[in-house]
Amino acid sequence: MANTRRVEKFAALIRKEISQLLMSGIRDEKIQKTIVSITEVEVSNDLQYCKVFVSLLGEQTIKEEVLSALDASSGFVKGELARRLKMRRAPEIVFKLDKGMEKGSSVLNLLGKLKQ
Repeated sequence: MANTRRVEKFAALIRKEISQLLMSGIRDEKIQKTIVSITEVEVSNDLQYCKVFVSLLGEQTIKEEVLSALDASSGFVKGELARRLKMRRAPEIVFKLDKGMEKGSSVLNLLGKLKQ
């Protein structure tokens, strides 16, 4: 139980720090093409791996471009996390596209069609 709480707090810290990095720390033009929102952060129990789920606005080609730019910046993000959180070893960062928003809007569209 205590370990779960520690992992959740660590995930919240990572979410906050990566959000700040996305706003002001990462200067990649590809990432600035759209709005990037962090929807969820999952950290392994041993704190070695971290999945960062992001929601992206725009066309599919832009989403793919931004996601690949995020992947390319994962080393920089890892280093910045280690520095900001004063860690010897930061977790490996993997960015994943969160498709929950897309699924939600398609469900709402289907419900709208059923209503008609």
